[in-house]
Amino acid sequence: MSNIQLLKEKANEIRKDIVQMVCAAKSGHPGGSLSSADIVATLYFHEMNIDPKNPKMEERDRFVLSKGHVAPLLYAALAERGYFDKSELWNLRKFGAMLQGHPDMKKVPGVEISSGSLGQGLSVANGMALSAKIYGKNYRSYVLMGDGELQEGQVWEAAMTAAHYKLDNVVAFVDSNNLQIDGNVEDIMGVEPLDKKWESFGWNVIKIDGHDFEQIIAALDSARETKGKPTLILAKTTKGKGVSFMENVCEFHGVAPTEEEAKIAIKELELIEQIDN
Repeated sequence: MSNIQLLKEKANEIRKDIVQMVCAAKSGHPGGSLSSADIVATLYFHEMNIDPKNPKMEERDRFVLSKGHVAPLLYAALAERGYFDKSELWNLRKFGAMLQGHPDMKKVPGVEISSGSLGQGLSVANGMALSAKIYGKNYRSYVLMGDGELQEGQVWEAAMTAAHYKLDNVVAFVDSNNLQIDGNVEDIMGVEPLDKKWESFGWNVIKIDGHDFEQIIAALDSARETKGKPTLILAKTTKGKGVSFMENVCEFHGVAPTEEEAKIAIKELELIEQIDN
């Protein structure tokens, strides 16, 4: 099996788990979880130096889910990678369960930071990367943000900080699916042109199709080769990717599918799996 084929299978498995766990919880954020699945699958099954049996390994790479509301995506990836048993997924958002609506670093193995307040993740990733520089460590920091999240001022303070300290061990992804909870990003508060803005802040900017594994891998390789500045990977994605009735539908930002809708979604994802094979 080729590496690309493996990543396709892992991303599809993650998407199926997202749909089923959000449906079981009757609550959650499926749209942005599905749009980022290919990026996160590539990080966890190709890029990052991690060990599920030793989640606190000192030299591990760090992943920060800045848009913490898409916790189902992170949980599905961690379970698929072996950080905890998949049976935990079906307890999403239940009182007292390990997996709550936003990631909890004190309860969930593999979660680096409790996130949810938008705009803070890049600052955290910067701190981790700066620590690596100070103490001569080789680990890298990866952070995933939403395009609507870039309306937060702290993001741009963090962008200046990463460039100022030449944090070439920081890689930030923007899941650019053009939708946020209230509608189209550009209608709510325009953020474009993102490539020129990040470049003006001193970042190495790479634009990709966020569903093309070869482009994701090439961008990550380029980020490793870039010295003296952080890298921003601007990934064009589709909200609700893989489920026809969720794709580019704003309402599924934070609405769980019904049991009937979940069955339809799983059938569609299984068909994609068959086509890919």
